[in-house]
Amino acid sequence: MKKLKGAVIGLGYWGPNIVRNFLKIPDVELVSICDISKKSIENAKLSFPPMEMTTDPDKIFANDEIDFVSIATPVSTHFELALRALDSGKHVLLEKPMTLSSSEAKKLIKKAEMMNKILMVGHTFLYADSIQKIKKMIENKNFGEVLYFDSTRVNLGKFQSDVNVVWDLAPHDFSILQYLFGSPQSIHVLGSSHISKKKLEIAHIYLKYTNNFICHIHVSWLSPLKIRSILIGGTKKMISYDDIAPSEKIKLYEKSVSINKSEVTPFSPAYRSGNVIIPHLSQKEALLTELEHFVYCIKKNKKPLSSGEDGLEVVKMLEACDKSLVMKKEVSYV
Repeated sequence: MKKLKGAVIGLGYWGPNIVRNFLKIPDVELVSICDISKKSIENAKLSFPPMEMTTDPDKIFANDEIDFVSIATPVSTHFELALRALDSGKHVLLEKPMTLSSSEAKKLIKKAEMMNKILMVGHTFLYADSIQKIKKMIENKNFGEVLYFDSTRVNLGKFQSDVNVVWDLAPHDFSILQYLFGSPQSIHVLGSSHISKKKLEIAHIYLKYTNNFICHIHVSWLSPLKIRSILIGGTKKMISYDDIAPSEKIKLYEKSVSINKSEVTPFSPAYRSGNVIIPHLSQKEALLTELEHFVYCIKKNKKPLSSGEDGLEVVKMLEACDKSLVMKKEVSYV
């Protein structure tokens, strides 16, 4: 079977990981990588097999043999590069967040449909075995009704030049929430900046759903510790997820609390504590699973798990965060 020929644009923090994993896929021949930094190109020559390495993305767009382009550049460049890639007849894998505005995201979705090309967004967590296991847990009737989602995603830096901490870190949680629970009813953000004085560096994001289900996300560039944790509470069971734990990332607690309504006093909580279940997780890198899915979608002309429409929803949530910060109040999610 003919191999798909691909290119990667952007060799900063994430791009080299994409290149490394594409090189593992038998159905792919990576023929070109690109970055505006000559230093990044020189480093790539030391790390990867011989292929075209350029500082000019036009060479990639002009190459009719290239079937797809993976774009891992600053978000401010996503729209223009993705649009040019689609116009040149290539499938596109675009890193998160998809674009700087929902209007740009909609234009890319429309262009991909017009060109009959796959547009996929790099919501890598959706391809992690951990998130797939969590989805199965909460969909099991034995989990009970989901009550809350509480995430902490903090570290010291890395300060971004084109986006604030919400746009930098929250897309991970927004993509997970969208996948597990759909869209919220409202969003409220409280945040502050201390070092740059211009871009938000700490934020607490509150999301309300139906059925009294609430979510809280804490993101920060000013934490002495790197923390990537999520708690999900249900009426019958609860989940803890520590993404940076070397093992035992997920724990399912058979814990719950209820009120004995037969008692005269209004509060007579009954606590139930049972086993802790630690599921086995695949050691396969989530990014490799994501890239294999992208290749599959191209070959089979299938809609990706993290489609352009899913990327659009995350951008809309980010825009609602911006609106909440400006208005200093809870805003409806539309």
